[in-house]
Amino acid sequence: MEQQILNLDCANWHIDSPDRSWIAALESGKVLYFPRLAFVLTQDERQLLTPSILDPNSRNVSLNADGELKGALGDPAQRVALATMVGRFRAQARQLIASLLPAYSDVVRLAPTSYRPMQVASRTQSWRADDKRLHVDAFPSRPNYGERILRVFANVNPDGVPRVWRVGESFEDVAKRFLPRVKAYSRWQAHILKALHVTKSLRSEYDHLMLQLHDNMKSDLAYQADGPQVTMPFAAGSVWVCFSDQTPHAVMSGQYMMEQTLHLPAAKQYDASASPLAILTKLTGRSLI
Repeated sequence: MEQQILNLDCANWHIDSPDRSWIAALESGKVLYFPRLAFVLTQDERQLLTPSILDPNSRNVSLNADGELKGALGDPAQRVALATMVGRFRAQARQLIASLLPAYSDVVRLAPTSYRPMQVASRTQSWRADDKRLHVDAFPSRPNYGERILRVFANVNPDGVPRVWRVGESFEDVAKRFLPRVKAYSRWQAHILKALHVTKSLRSEYDHLMLQLHDNMKSDLAYQADGPQVTMPFAAGSVWVCFSDQTPHAVMSGQYMMEQTLHLPAAKQYDASASPLAILTKLTGRSLI
């Protein structure tokens, strides 16, 4: 399998001289790994590295674009400290993306920033929600019509514990493998889902195919065990970036991570032909949105 993880020797959140090959690698579905780039916590912030800070009814602590903190417990001072920490990570993640991918700066849409203090390995979920299974990201209730899902991750584990991922084959190989298994798209069913408020907008055929790929990957236990993949321990004090709608990934273990999601119109990539929308359009031979 072609190398899916590109190691970059950068230790600053501002990339002074981004290499065009890094951009091409990212847009082809590879993971950019910065082993020397750390999100450094203050001594006071290290006190927030505890699962008890998370509301039991939430998967993550999140900070939305308006500065509203969700999913957190703690007294007012702790909540202010949490919002400050997560907001500071947001600023650094945006700086990284703006300097690494300057053409994205005016077109990316900011999603909530999350802090994930729970241990992954012990988390119990349904097979569809189980992120320990290889998958590409797709969301049942939120059709995105090909909009990209760009994510910046930072392992802030204080005990040097890595966050262990599995990273799979190229998106085009995934699509060729699983497209023959997908159920046909039904526009009338998409209208019913929207009318019942199961989806926030009309599910396009693109969104249908992405959900089918996601579900078929996760439900195929032979593929999970034996499909093309590498195991990658992302070290404590490191950062990595990928398009999670394109890079097959599974998180196997780890605790204490920061994450920033940015959304990007597929047409605004450096190479729009590398997007999942373009790849699926090519493979199916028809317009999908």
